[in-house]
Amino acid sequence: MQRDINVAILGASGYTGAELLRLLAGHPRFRIAALTADRNAGGEMVDVYPHTLPQRLPTLTKIEDVDWSDIQAVFCCLPHGTTQEVIAGLPPHLKIVDLSADFRLYDLATYDKWYGHAHRAPHLQPEAVYGLTEHARSAVANARLVANPGCYPTCTALPLLPLLTKGLIEADGIIVDAKSGVTGAGRSMRQDLLFCEVHDGFHAYGVGKHRHQPEIEQTLSLALDGREMHVVFTPHLVPINRGMLCTTYIRPKGGATVADLRAALTEAYADERFVHVTPAGKWPQTREVRGSNYCFIGVGDAGVPGQLVVISAIDNLVKGASGQALQNMNLLFGLDEAAGLLLEPLYP
Repeated sequence: MQRDINVAILGASGYTGAELLRLLAGHPRFRIAALTADRNAGGEMVDVYPHTLPQRLPTLTKIEDVDWSDIQAVFCCLPHGTTQEVIAGLPPHLKIVDLSADFRLYDLATYDKWYGHAHRAPHLQPEAVYGLTEHARSAVANARLVANPGCYPTCTALPLLPLLTKGLIEADGIIVDAKSGVTGAGRSMRQDLLFCEVHDGFHAYGVGKHRHQPEIEQTLSLALDGREMHVVFTPHLVPINRGMLCTTYIRPKGGATVADLRAALTEAYADERFVHVTPAGKWPQTREVRGSNYCFIGVGDAGVPGQLVVISAIDNLVKGASGQALQNMNLLFGLDEAAGLLLEPLYP
């Protein structure tokens, strides 16, 4: 009988931590051995999230009080900017998936520019593997530290990488019009996230300065042998709890047609369990992937000569965060990457 793998969730009181609890509840091998939440240390998770009542979970604690001797894996769900020093101080035997942005950008100067401070663990950055699972399996499987991709980069890169790799679309002139549910902003107490500020409205934010833009560009450049590229990226906040929809405008290359793009995407993801191309004329909707680790992709004509459109949908908390993190952690331990993730969407 195989021994359980003990895992710790750091920053368990946030939305991504709570989502990991939901996914790990049905995992065959991972057992939750430690949960940290500094402000709630000494309390129980059921007091933070009453829906966890049926689960037998450890008492919340501070990071410095965790006994690491019998823990093998760590999901780090701490805020951006706080994770680097924490991970640098963890025992070297641990395998880590970091859900923050702290290790996603390869170039330290780019990190400094977009996050407003110097990287606090530069010696670890070369070790971090960017874990867009479907395009980084072998690298993830041999890693110790995985930088889990952001939600917008995941939703954008999954449809675009195969098309760029096959030279079917122009690398210049890509426009990403993206929408996210409010959980993408985290569980912080902010006035702009109050119900009355969000409900019955719809607005853009981070225009021209969202921190996921350099991550998107870095990821897509992998299809161009690292050549620098730029995209126009505008995110919007929509009044739903969870869900993400990216409408991306692209220009075909070398006479490529909608059929060519559909064929390339279908071929690229033919054997994938979580990425699926919708039938012709059918566009993905967020409610079709809600609560699941799926990414649905549709492609078609934009109605303007020389312009095509790709639409992709994910659940920002699952494929855009905790689900992809579990997918990567499964790979780190040589498990079926779908373990704990074969959950059908919550519909309606």
